[in-house]
Amino acid sequence: MRLYKEPAMQRRRLLFATAAVLALSACSTVQRSSRPTLQPNAVWAVAPFANHTETPMAGRRAQSIVAEWLAAAVSPSVVTPPVEWLDESLFEKGQLRSTPELLQWAKSAGARYLVIGQVSEWRYKVGVDGEPAVGLALTVLDVGSGQRVYSAVGGKSGFSRESLAGVAQKLVRELLGPLAP
Repeated sequence: MRLYKEPAMQRRRLLFATAAVLALSACSTVQRSSRPTLQPNAVWAVAPFANHTETPMAGRRAQSIVAEWLAAAVSPSVVTPPVEWLDESLFEKGQLRSTPELLQWAKSAGARYLVIGQVSEWRYKVGVDGEPAVGLALTVLDVGSGQRVYSAVGGKSGFSRESLAGVAQKLVRELLGPLAP
């Protein structure tokens, strides 16, 4: 009898492990371009992000996380635009600058790379658990040529006890991780 119970137990363990892996992998979806060759210790500029959500100031929050992650992991030289460019308020979305304007600003700030981004989701899901969910699209442009050198898009949801900022930081690390030396 014992011979018949062991294979059944192994099948249950395998089924449980497979289910756990599938459940955890469903929490994050990321698509990235290939890793570019970047100039080491370059100055990076992070533009204001477009906020395509109903959450006030989600673009500013995401921009702040990306700028600080870049400063910690890629280059200590990261610049952000002047305060007057950050005109998103609690009740109105800000006016976005055009890409040529952003490139001109980044060039005047001495940046080699410019990060532009869009926030597509930034909220706690409705329901009993209220899981945090974040969706971002990020593009890195070469300031000199205006050409795209890297792009990444992804979405991530957390568990009910995680913070929205924590999930956003994990997603930024997944999206921009290949840029770190």
